[in-house]
Amino acid sequence: MTTLHVITHSPFGDERLASCLRLLGPQDALLLCGDATYALKPGSEPLRALQAASLDGRLFALAEDLQARALDATQAKAVDYPAFVELTLHYDKVNSWL
Repeated sequence: MTTLHVITHSPFGDERLASCLRLLGPQDALLLCGDATYALKPGSEPLRALQAASLDGRLFALAEDLQARALDATQAKAVDYPAFVELTLHYDKVNSWL
């Protein structure tokens, strides 16, 4: 069963991202929203963790949140809200890390 994991909290404030990466299955995907997009900050430890997780083609970030934080999405595929909805339909379940 595939899962889309959605994180909205900053990776600098708690361990949600690290916990998610430990549980991520080989067919699962990760969507960064809100302050979670700060994980894509160049040179940061969260970005190194994402790179080490080898999420090629399975790491997404909400485009609006990247733009609001002046972040580049070279490591993640930027998606708009309609694409976010499509992602939720593509995976068997959605797990929001509240």
